[in-house]
Amino acid sequence: MSDAAHPQLIRIEVDRRLGHEWDEWDGRPLPNQGNYDSPPRLFFQWSAAGLAAALGVVALGLYLLGPRIGLLVAGLPAYLWISLGIISGAAWFWWLLILTSYAINRSLLPAALAERGPFLRLMRVTSKVADRFGRRDWVENAAVKVYNALAVVRAKAVGKGELLLLIPRCLSKRSLEGVLALSGKYEVPVFVATRGQLARRVIKERRPRAVVAVACERDMVSGLHDVAGRVPVLGLTMTLPAGPCKDAGIDLVQLEKWVQVFVEEVRQGGRGAAGQEMRSPSPQGGEGDRG
Repeated sequence: MSDAAHPQLIRIEVDRRLGHEWDEWDGRPLPNQGNYDSPPRLFFQWSAAGLAAALGVVALGLYLLGPRIGLLVAGLPAYLWISLGIISGAAWFWWLLILTSYAINRSLLPAALAERGPFLRLMRVTSKVADRFGRRDWVENAAVKVYNALAVVRAKAVGKGELLLLIPRCLSKRSLEGVLALSGKYEVPVFVATRGQLARRVIKERRPRAVVAVACERDMVSGLHDVAGRVPVLGLTMTLPAGPCKDAGIDLVQLEKWVQVFVEEVRQGGRGAAGQEMRSPSPQGGEGDRG
């Protein structure tokens, strides 16, 4: 009688694990070696187009359905048009306040009406619009820069242990070593987020008073939308020279600036320097330039 056959374990080793935001990646090299550095004006251009398109769709629907609505309730279409005009005016006025706040580096709106409120939803909607035209990553890069510029103006220092540094699992060895060095220098705990859900969970459990997050543009916009309304966040996007979710490079100089914004011991002068950094061109190239 032959020995019972041993079960076979088939294992496939992979050198990267794609996040859900990159499910459609076809394996080809990313444009510009995964560096989506874009000027902030790109976000304002796309967000204005998205806002105009959204209001236009509502107006078209009201134009087509207005006569039938009028048959049901006389005079209602007129009130709906007036309401749409008021909403449109308010939306464009708010958008102009956001633009002006960025331009003059000063908060013209409370956080709940700006980077910790409607602005997060505008980022998400603009991202979806840009994705349909193949410009998502560039527009999201610009959006994060605008968000940071709005957030850093009102950022406040926190006590030791109250700042959390979130990083992804896909950093290159050199970038990871740089992050750990900064963590030790400023005594800031680091959490490696293997998934977005775990990042949200650690924020909920540790209850930090501020967060500095590192992620690709796609994960950053998604994470800010879910978290930045509850806790102050500054974000740093990465370069992806090896494609998504592998050997990502970061600008360690800018990361240190964001940490300094929240660290009490170096608070003096930190915010102004960081705010100016947002308006200077980001370094180009791969990890060698950014790491």
